[in-house]
Amino acid sequence: MRTVPIPEGLLRYTRWQCGLISTAQCRALGISGDRCATLVARGIWQRVVRGVYDTEPERPRDFDAARRKAAWTGLLAMGENAIAVGCCALALHGVAGLPQQLTPEVAITGGRWLRGPVGVVVRRYRDVPVRVRYAGWQVSDVPTALVHALPLLRRDNGVAVIDSALNQGLINTSDLTDVRRRLQGRRGAARVGSWWPLVDGRAESPLETWARLDCHDHDLPPDQLQVVLRDATGTFIGRGDMGWRRRDGGWVIVEMDGRQVHSEPEALFRDRQRQNRLLAEADATILRFTSRDLRPPGTIANQVRQALTTHPTPTPTP
Repeated sequence: MRTVPIPEGLLRYTRWQCGLISTAQCRALGISGDRCATLVARGIWQRVVRGVYDTEPERPRDFDAARRKAAWTGLLAMGENAIAVGCCALALHGVAGLPQQLTPEVAITGGRWLRGPVGVVVRRYRDVPVRVRYAGWQVSDVPTALVHALPLLRRDNGVAVIDSALNQGLINTSDLTDVRRRLQGRRGAARVGSWWPLVDGRAESPLETWARLDCHDHDLPPDQLQVVLRDATGTFIGRGDMGWRRRDGGWVIVEMDGRQVHSEPEALFRDRQRQNRLLAEADATILRFTSRDLRPPGTIANQVRQALTTHPTPTPTP
């Protein structure tokens, strides 16, 4: 069977665009519509939405890459006047905690509205005052993206993305005050108001945020985040994700293990060494959980409560 050569010059675009390319970019490379159709028919390319092709349809993509691909789909489908907004803008900025799947979402410069292809949402936003250039394309700034995204998110995702933006230094407390002000009066913003006391930029991953929220919902919020643990001489041993004070003054520490961070052999070795030292030298009970332990709700809180209850209480000195 005759093979179809891959067009040259693709990397000029696809290396930044998660493997995607638009029909306009194809024309700039001299790739005709017939050739695009042939590449799709042979299974070399895949049509994502009208006017956008995936040049690497078999390439494995994690959730972060899939979210960025959704953002690029919207930009490429709507052309040079498109602005990535909401969750899609947050994905391009590297904010964590977003839903696993995103719908391509854009606004058009000047607040205009244009009909997009099936599968692409075009918002009529007039308040995108700062547009960041990302590989030559327009992306909403992080505070504005939060204003647009938060009313559409579930609480757990909403708090996690705020935590992530704070933790990465993408926003500061002043920005957060501005986001809260700009949210007032927007549809869906009222329910966001109850989230602010739950925000904590010390959370280093969405998994930590979600575990903390689950414990909060089950009446056992942690006493401290990023707990510093030391041995009897005061030497630093490690830091725990969340901690609850025991009645004897020690700690119950919860560590949330993300698959990507802790799955490599070297990471597992370091974790084991660290945990053994914590158990041997720090006055702490260590509990480790993964994302699976968030279901059913209350699993982590119940085990923490049991650890707090069953740890022996020292006998008072007469």
